[in-house]
Amino acid sequence: MIKKPFRKGLPLFLLLLIQGQLNAQLQLATIFGDSMVLQRNAPIKIWGSAGAGEQVTINFHQQQKKITADKNGVWKISLAPEKAGGPYTLQVKTKETITLNGILVGDVWICSGQSNMEFPMKGWSSVLNADEEIAKATHPSIRLFTVTKNVSALPANELKGGEWQTCTPANIPPFSAVAYYFGVALQRDLDVPIGLINSTWGGTQIEAWISHTSFEQSPYYRDIIKKAPQVSTDELIRNRQVKEREYSDLLKIEVPDSADLLKWPTIGYNDKGWSEMNLPGLWDYQPNLARLDGTVWFRKNIYLSEQDVISEASLHLGMVDDVDETYVNGVKVGGMNGWNINRVYTLGKGSLKAGDNVIAVRVDDSGGGGGIYGDTSNLFLAVNGKKFSLTGPWHYRVAKLAHNTNGVGANDYPSLLYNGMIHPFHQLAVKGVIWYQGEANATRAYEYRKAMPLLINDWRLRFGNGSMPFYYVQLASYNEGNGNSNAGSTWAELRESQALTLNIPQTGMAITTDIGESNDIHPRNKKDVGERLAALALKQTYGKNKTAMGPVYKSMTKNGQQLVLVFSNQGKGLVDKGNNGLKGFEIAGADRKFYPAVATIKNQTILLSAPQVLVPVAVRYAWSDDAGTANLFNQEGFPAAPFRTDNWPLTTLKNKYNPVP
Repeated sequence: MIKKPFRKGLPLFLLLLIQGQLNAQLQLATIFGDSMVLQRNAPIKIWGSAGAGEQVTINFHQQQKKITADKNGVWKISLAPEKAGGPYTLQVKTKETITLNGILVGDVWICSGQSNMEFPMKGWSSVLNADEEIAKATHPSIRLFTVTKNVSALPANELKGGEWQTCTPANIPPFSAVAYYFGVALQRDLDVPIGLINSTWGGTQIEAWISHTSFEQSPYYRDIIKKAPQVSTDELIRNRQVKEREYSDLLKIEVPDSADLLKWPTIGYNDKGWSEMNLPGLWDYQPNLARLDGTVWFRKNIYLSEQDVISEASLHLGMVDDVDETYVNGVKVGGMNGWNINRVYTLGKGSLKAGDNVIAVRVDDSGGGGGIYGDTSNLFLAVNGKKFSLTGPWHYRVAKLAHNTNGVGANDYPSLLYNGMIHPFHQLAVKGVIWYQGEANATRAYEYRKAMPLLINDWRLRFGNGSMPFYYVQLASYNEGNGNSNAGSTWAELRESQALTLNIPQTGMAITTDIGESNDIHPRNKKDVGERLAALALKQTYGKNKTAMGPVYKSMTKNGQQLVLVFSNQGKGLVDKGNNGLKGFEIAGADRKFYPAVATIKNQTILLSAPQVLVPVAVRYAWSDDAGTANLFNQEGFPAAPFRTDNWPLTTLKNKYNPVP
């Protein structure tokens, strides 16, 4: 008797595993969906899962191909390149069938970075003239995909979520404004479908977006990254909990007595034993609070005369990261949740009194930053037509630590966002990348000249395109910390590192010093940003004959007490925007002290002099956190790039990335 091959003695778990593989559901990767755009003129890569050994048939346009899923049920296939067109149907079939409709073939761009790329048309903030811009956002050939935020300790095979949408007034409000304006400009000029993949996360450092493999292979980072080996997410969480306990012990936080805590907002409370911190400023910059997530109370005394308290007043706190409860003389006057919102609270008549008054602010921060921050001009008390500045020392005390129970944060370990938000679709054919990030790396600005080239080369390698176009935004103007040539400017130093990245082929940089806002890290003019990125792409990637960048410093000669500068990228000629004289130039002598320069345009060169500098040796232009007054442009409307002619040491030279702070 011949026995049947059924394995009676097989373990139950193995039988269930085999059965599960046989019954595995046909799936496409999340990046594929109705209304998507596939990259034209490139092999079309499609992948997903099915039952182990199952035959998968793919039909698209006039193509059909078959593939057999491997022993793990994974399959991937490459179709022949297609020209721009559509809409088409994509059908994937086993014993089941998946049909995707409305697919276009055109150009797909990844749009990534931190909050200024994430910045929506309308939502947590909004662009200039948002309602008008949204009303005309009907572009059936532009398709949108927003990657769901996700951290992953190891490279993820699948996105956490996201879906393709057609660009309409209903769909565009929460989408990246820079990406939208970039896509509109491309589609208008090229007349081909445009797919925009928005993979962004506000407040994130560049190191979160670089793969662990590239760190390991980098001569600069390979020793640094040894402190952060690839581990599972569960192990990361356990390590974080250990560090939180260590940090709590380091801070020696005494849990406040509940009765004492109630007195903290009141005028009679004695806060002499509290620590001091200068505001505005994030507490992350305080050495003993650099890793604090939790609750901190701030107190400030201010003396007012009888004349000062006879009318209503207003309290201006600037911005608070993340949540505040604000009290004046023990009475709550306001509170908001939002790290990028200026706080202004009205104080009714009688809120203030002659003599000493106390302002008390409870700040809750859940991760990154923390505190009362922003421009010094936004921190004041307005009373009876006067402004009383509240900048300078405040008393503070830590009330509690927040223990993260939801995993790790985006900046807690290298590569977390590459793993969770880029790697899952790295097989997709794309045209290029636009990038807007750097604010979160400003304190390590010099090191950014290592990090950004690594990011670009990393993504080119992962996407299998060694010359993939990569266009990025140089930091806009913002008064982060009153930085300038004489005091040092982390933002100017970060801009220089970004400019040096132009040495990499197939890159371009959009200058935005003219469209920042000195008191808001998120300027609302995103249209010019997107269109400047598009100009770079149209010229360099698509070969359009157009000006795409402003004047760039080329050389300097001396003529007595005068310096003569020559620029490339002049276009139709140099101009001072506004016709009120050139601003933003500074010169220094051997003492390295910079003074504002008298600057004039002559025969398409710039002549500089300063009465305080008899023997000039160096020039800087737009070298400050807030460089918004710098106004050298070409006639095509593109601003000149910030620069310096000296090689004197920078303030961020010694600041290094620590992957496990």
